[in-house]
Amino acid sequence: MVGGGGREHALAWRLSQSARVQTVFVAPGNGGTALDACGLKNLPVTQPEALADFAAAEKIALTVVGPEAPLAAGLVDLFRARGLPVFGPTKAAAQLESSKAFAKAFMQRHRIPTARHATFADAAEAHAHVQAHGAPIVIKADGLAAGKGVVVAMTAAEAHAAIDDMLGSNSLGVVHNDEGARVVIEEFMAGEEASFIVIADGQSVVPLATSQDHKRIGTGDTGPNTGGMGAYSPAPVVTPNVHARVMHEIIQPTLAGMAAEGLPFTGFLYAGLMIDAEGRPRTVEFNCRLGDPEAQPILMRLKSDLFEVLLHAAEGTLGRVELQWDRRCALGVVMASAGYPARPRTGDVITGLPADEADLKVFHAGTRLEDGRLVTSGGRVLCATALGESVRMAQTRALAAVRAIHFEGAQWRPDIGHRALKH
Repeated sequence: MVGGGGREHALAWRLSQSARVQTVFVAPGNGGTALDACGLKNLPVTQPEALADFAAAEKIALTVVGPEAPLAAGLVDLFRARGLPVFGPTKAAAQLESSKAFAKAFMQRHRIPTARHATFADAAEAHAHVQAHGAPIVIKADGLAAGKGVVVAMTAAEAHAAIDDMLGSNSLGVVHNDEGARVVIEEFMAGEEASFIVIADGQSVVPLATSQDHKRIGTGDTGPNTGGMGAYSPAPVVTPNVHARVMHEIIQPTLAGMAAEGLPFTGFLYAGLMIDAEGRPRTVEFNCRLGDPEAQPILMRLKSDLFEVLLHAAEGTLGRVELQWDRRCALGVVMASAGYPARPRTGDVITGLPADEADLKVFHAGTRLEDGRLVTSGGRVLCATALGESVRMAQTRALAAVRAIHFEGAQWRPDIGHRALKH
């Protein structure tokens, strides 16, 4: 399992429950994967060639690549070239996430519903576009930015500031593509967001349970965007009719279009959706990996053997698979460090972690072991995830766990799931 975040802890935990799996090596892992007693072992390696050497020497049955950065860097291509079993998209297919400009042009070519947009490398032209169209308007960095490269500008001043940052000072640390710094400017789409994630093997596709995350730092969806402050599954806004439309209008045309362009997509394909008041879905963005924090509640609900499913996908036999789900709701509340998202503080000692239970698991993201103590090592630290007969019950269970955990300056939202509670 390549990666060290909350998504990777959740994937490794679920993979370890397969009857066919003895050990899951997590590279590089985190404090939680080091402490987890369910057959997980940290492998403090991140170099692509070293990972491939380890997989070859240990005869690893399957390598699963979690985060976007190694996918965009071509880790899957390297493993395939060496004949090593691997699950994830190639570097070229991962452009759906690593380049917003590629994704928007692709959607336009294949008539996949999305916002109207324009791409700019020249700041003056980008400013003129905002001047002409006004606000609200959405500014996106073209390259990878760990989920934070999007500004939903409610005023023209916010839009101009975002353009200056993304094409100039780059405070978000965007990883630019070969074309250099670019921004995609999109019309603002009103509606409710949802995460629609599928497993693909290049041809066949199996949808995961629906989910919805909360991007903003503050209660009531206020403050700056983050990588995600919590999520829950299922998402009531994705009705059976919306589900059918998403599969027919977005997911299947995307897989067919990628295959037609010589870029067959294998891996987790994540379509961030905006669903309007009439139930019409449009694509906000694509990601080429499982969402984080959506992974945690989705994998709490998955009853099928994840190893078998991903192996079928890697081998191109996903058509044989049907997933089984726990009928209960799952909800995860993220605990973030002091100063997140702008300047997260690290090194704070974590105490009060509850023991795992059948309906509760605390997944680790930004943690590490230091002299036998668990300390914070990143912006998003933990995700307390619970199952319940209703969204409210899952929320109550997760929040009880959060309130028992302590580290200095912890930030978390008490209202994760609030949209579902209105349905």
